[in-house]
Amino acid sequence: MSDESRPSPTETSAGTSVETSAEVSAEASAADRPHARTAAVIPAAGRGVRLGPGAPKALRALGGTPMLIHAVRAMAASNGVSLVVVVAPPDGAGEVKSLLDAHSLPERTDFVVVPGGETRQESVRLGLDVLPPEYDIVLVHDAARPLVPVDTVDAVIDAVREGAPAVVPAVPLADTVKQVEPAAVPGEPEPVVATPERARLRAVQTPQGFDRATLVRAHGTVTDDVTDDASMVEQLGLAVVVVPGHEEAFKVTRPLDLVLAEAVLARRRLNDGF
Repeated sequence: MSDESRPSPTETSAGTSVETSAEVSAEASAADRPHARTAAVIPAAGRGVRLGPGAPKALRALGGTPMLIHAVRAMAASNGVSLVVVVAPPDGAGEVKSLLDAHSLPERTDFVVVPGGETRQESVRLGLDVLPPEYDIVLVHDAARPLVPVDTVDAVIDAVREGAPAVVPAVPLADTVKQVEPAAVPGEPEPVVATPERARLRAVQTPQGFDRATLVRAHGTVTDDVTDDASMVEQLGLAVVVVPGHEEAFKVTRPLDLVLAEAVLARRRLNDGF
């Protein structure tokens, strides 16, 4: 999609002004609207220091293509997603927009780039603020999860359409988990205080899906800095449900994760022509 054909941060693809999320009515949930449309917000403003020195994490190459592009394509691969909002580093919106313009993306999906904030929570809120009013379902997806399969994206959307206010994909844990008392000095031994029942635990992934009015309310109510949008909905006292995640939707955080992601991508290209 050319630079001219992409909507600006304050325009729809038709060039008309959009209303901010504060102007969206909360009278009906997505389940009450049979033609509810879905938008995906991808916060990509983080530096990713654990991945080592270099470009921001979302712009690191994976199979020769920035991880952010893989994440955008993963959202746009779903027929249910018709708008993707990328929240760029505060001073990098122009660079990210040029990046999107330089890569092949589905023509049926609109893309918007907006500058992000100092925290992930603020960045998601800024992404919500530019959504046109006709979008009743919102996905929030980590740019650092570039390989999430489309079936997982669709499962999250379907669960919101069926009436869940918040949905998270998740996978069972393979390892036993210990709750510890954090050491006063990093690196010192930490005493174990409990061993949670593993069968009741899940490792949560993204995209997380929400009825838009619910997510807007959460961002307007919860002031604690959180890294998980679903936990904000939990603080409202509303239900959050889990759908099956996928082992390939892992988060690329450390150098070893990048090696694994390269291997997954190579296998897809060999077997599936991805």
